[in-house]
Amino acid sequence: MVRVKRGNVARKRRNKILKLAKGFNGAQSSLFRIANQQVIKSLVYSYIGRKEKKRIFRKLWITRINSSTRQYNIKYNRFIYKLKQSKILLNRKMLSQLAILDPLAFSNIIEITK
Repeated sequence: MVRVKRGNVARKRRNKILKLAKGFNGAQSSLFRIANQQVIKSLVYSYIGRKEKKRIFRKLWITRINSSTRQYNIKYNRFIYKLKQSKILLNRKMLSQLAILDPLAFSNIIEITK
C-alpha cells in the first residue's frame, strides 16, 4: 500500500479551525481538538442567533408601537386591525420608526385608522 502524506492538507485544515477559534479563552484557542469542538459549537450558536435576532427585533417593534398607541388610548391589537381594514400597508418596523422619529406622521396614521 502506498503511503499518503497529508502534511500540507492537514496543517491547512487545522490552521483554518484555529483561525476561527482566535479570541476564544485558554486552550480553546490554541489546542486543535478543543478548538474544533468550540468552533463547531460557536457556529451552531451563531446560526441559532441569526434566527433569534429576527424574533427579538419584531418583539421590540411591537413593544414600541404598543407604547406609542397607548398614548392615544388605543391598544396595539386594535390598531393593527384598523390598519389592515383601512388598507395601510406599513410593516411593524416602519411603524416603530415613525412612532420614534416622526410622532406627527404616526398621529396622522392613528387618526386615519380611527
